[in-house]
Amino acid sequence: MYKRILCPVDGSASSNSGMLEAIRLAKDQKAKLRFLYVVDTYFPVLDATGDFNVVYIDDILRKNGKSVLQNAEAAAIKAGVAADTQMVEAIGARVSEFVVKQAEEWPADLIVIGTHGLRGIERLVMGSDAETVLRTSPVPVLMVRNTHAAEKKQ
Repeated sequence: MYKRILCPVDGSASSNSGMLEAIRLAKDQKAKLRFLYVVDTYFPVLDATGDFNVVYIDDILRKNGKSVLQNAEAAAIKAGVAADTQMVEAIGARVSEFVVKQAEEWPADLIVIGTHGLRGIERLVMGSDAETVLRTSPVPVLMVRNTHAAEKKQ
């Protein structure tokens, strides 16, 4: 039985699939639910000369994160589930590192995370924070595939 469920969210369709499953599971298990949004405040951007510049768009990212967390919390409340939210800032590190750290610190006993379900070269090129969470998490991880993405590929 799960008592504390951590669910990273980013507002994407895949993330929303994970969020909805986390809400269902928290309701079924009468578990505490925490939504986590990781703000990546560092973006290297190639400029006209071909050099890397650092562009900080902190305020936009924080505002988006706040909106994503509010929407997740509203969806949980609508389903009759109490949830809290946490926003953390990552500077130059992978989102997966902060998800695993939050699972340890809170402490969660399950992570529910949406995934794109990428395969082959797409996965190699884009990487997968969900997969890295799965491989490095100290607690069980439920990966929820976005069914809409799977339908489009068929």
